[in-house]
Amino acid sequence: MFDSSFDVIVVGAGHAGCEAAAAAANLGSKTLLVTMNLQNVAQMSCNPAMGGIAKGQIVREIDALGGYSGIVSDRSAIQYKMLNQSKGPAMWSPRVQSDRNLFTLEWRSLLEKTSNLDFYQDMVVDLIVDKDQVIGVVTSLGLKIFSKTVVLTNGTFLNGLIHIGEKNFGGGRAGEKASTGLTAALQELGFTVGRMKTGTPPRVDGRSLDFSKMEEQPGDIKPSKFSFTELTKPLEKQRSCYITHTNEEVHDLLRTGFDRSPMFNGSIQSTGPRYCPSIEDKINRFSDKSQHQIFVEPEGWDTVEVYVNGFSTSLPDDIQYKALKQVRGFEQVKFFRPGYAIEYDYFPPTQLFHSLETKRIQNLFFAGQINGTTGYEEAGAQGIMAGINAHLKCQDKTPFILGREEAYIGVLIDDLILKGTEEPYRMFTSRAEYRTLLRQDNADQRLTPKAYELGLASEERMRAVEKKEELSNALVSFLKKTSYDLKEANNLLQDKEDVAVRQIDKFAKLLSRPNIKREDLLRFQNVTAFLEEKNMDDVILEQAEIEIKYAGYIEKEKRTADKLKRLENIKIPQAFDYDRLASLSHEAKEKLNKIQPTTLAQASRISGINPSDISVLLVSMGR
Repeated sequence: MFDSSFDVIVVGAGHAGCEAAAAAANLGSKTLLVTMNLQNVAQMSCNPAMGGIAKGQIVREIDALGGYSGIVSDRSAIQYKMLNQSKGPAMWSPRVQSDRNLFTLEWRSLLEKTSNLDFYQDMVVDLIVDKDQVIGVVTSLGLKIFSKTVVLTNGTFLNGLIHIGEKNFGGGRAGEKASTGLTAALQELGFTVGRMKTGTPPRVDGRSLDFSKMEEQPGDIKPSKFSFTELTKPLEKQRSCYITHTNEEVHDLLRTGFDRSPMFNGSIQSTGPRYCPSIEDKINRFSDKSQHQIFVEPEGWDTVEVYVNGFSTSLPDDIQYKALKQVRGFEQVKFFRPGYAIEYDYFPPTQLFHSLETKRIQNLFFAGQINGTTGYEEAGAQGIMAGINAHLKCQDKTPFILGREEAYIGVLIDDLILKGTEEPYRMFTSRAEYRTLLRQDNADQRLTPKAYELGLASEERMRAVEKKEELSNALVSFLKKTSYDLKEANNLLQDKEDVAVRQIDKFAKLLSRPNIKREDLLRFQNVTAFLEEKNMDDVILEQAEIEIKYAGYIEKEKRTADKLKRLENIKIPQAFDYDRLASLSHEAKEKLNKIQPTTLAQASRISGINPSDISVLLVSMGR
């Protein structure tokens, strides 16, 4: 089986590994996916959900690029919600509650139907390197498998250590052993390594809960979906989630276990996720809060297992149980398993190029939690980019890199490479300076043309995007040119308790009012007639609404992005000697030498680099 060399070997079959393997194989590279357990492909190690604030945009971007996360999320969803709809469209973020087991089955099914993709179950313990270039991997069985490129997506498995109170044991996640050997091999090659920590809450028996004491959280009345393709359909039925809260009695009980908590007794010294703290961390840091929200999330269609979101903990299991029994609705709770924390190795991502290839070893790529990120979505995004670039490297082609103005994926990777991270990195809309351009609704228009050029998107998908743009532009033009009936408009405004209009004007002007929504236009016969004639659905109407309502913001961001591109076009020569520039600060020289940016725009985004430093670089390059 391994007599001939592969183009791409992907190590690890989590969310990053699956997207990397699918992308490389679909582009035509002979690909091997090596994982320690083929039964746990794309396992949802933590919460059974995909998407959320900014993360939903990433899933849609992966789908627009030809990845599988959106399709799998739709096919395994048990609930769909569009978050932040009370805010502007830049903040709208889709999220699904998933069937954990179905999610894994759907991913494996798609991968097994992917041409050019082989599978092998074993642990990779070493790399084969020749003259600073990776040429293969070594497994725990002693097999040497050769390839042109290698993508490492090891998740939380590298020297993983699980903590429950004063107990700790090796593991990559509950019930699975840690991956050993690879960290030492990478260190020998000169890579810097660090440790991070994440955690997970207890899983409980839903039959032991009293949901009548909790606040029900149903899905959207008219659910949408993640994938832009016709391969999935919106949900026709959904399962509800529920909300309850901790209380002072819960907090007091949790505090009794602090002396045995690895968080507080020194057993865990690595950094955990700032924006997803454990329950003991929350009550310690926010001692003035008398309660914290708990989201009660079903694990699937046909299981009673429930995920207790918001109660992540590594406290002793007896303390977890006693405290959770004091939560409203959990009085008779039965555990399936306690919560735990896990420490694992990661490699600071400043050691990578924007292609996710390592600077130290050619043809070696890192993606996912090995780079210090947290979340399935962030991992999948890095995976698809690493898979694409590993394929391109085999073809001696230019790397595929997305800019900050093009995608949240571009923001994610740019942040990691230029700023690094000392805590698990999580994406937020606030991290993107062009978030009005990077909306979830237009991810296909932004990225599918690029995927089509690469060969990841089909002709059919490309034509669908062109059709969507054509219809959207036609509707915007119609609304800007067509006048409303004065009486009908004032009837609508009266119902909305809005100021009446005194003269006839265009529909676009009416839609620009904050109180007027796209569905309100359906009261006008000439609008509905135009929509029916052109066979336009709500997706097109939504696009037109955003383009009209937020035209000023969109145009402003486009102008700012165009200015940034001027600096992106100024390349910094390879192996540029920063030390010879006396006017550069010592900090600037140190960071520029370490990160080795390829453009002036990248240099300007490095923490500690000032505008004056950029001016010095401009002058030195004759600008």
